[in-house]
Amino acid sequence: MRYYFDLFLAIVLTALSYFIGSLLIGNGLPAWQALIIGTAVVLLGAITEALKAPMWLMILVPFPIGMLLLFLFLKEPVQTWSITYLITLGIYSVIHMIMSFFFKFHSLIPAWKLS
Repeated sequence: MRYYFDLFLAIVLTALSYFIGSLLIGNGLPAWQALIIGTAVVLLGAITEALKAPMWLMILVPFPIGMLLLFLFLKEPVQTWSITYLITLGIYSVIHMIMSFFFKFHSLIPAWKLS
C-alpha cells in the first residue's frame, strides 16, 4: 500500500510543478492537463523502474513525454514552451529537495537522495 501512496504523491507533486510552472509564464495549464502530464511522467518512470532499468534511464525516460505533452497542451511558441519547461524543472527540483530532505521521500528523483 505504501508504494501506491508514494506513486500517487509523486504524480500530484509532479503535476503541481507543471501547473505552477505554466502559471508563472502566463497562460497556465488547466489542472486536469497538468495531472495528465504528471501521471504520464511518473507512470513511465515507474514502468522503467519495474523493468529493472538502470537509474540513469529511469530518470531520462520520462523527460520526452513530459516535454511533448507540455508542448501539446500549452499551445505556445517553442520559446515560451522551453522557458515554461525550464521553470517547471526548477520547481520540480525544489519540491524534490524539500520532500527528500525533510520527509525522506525519494520517488521524485530516485538517484538524488538528500536525506
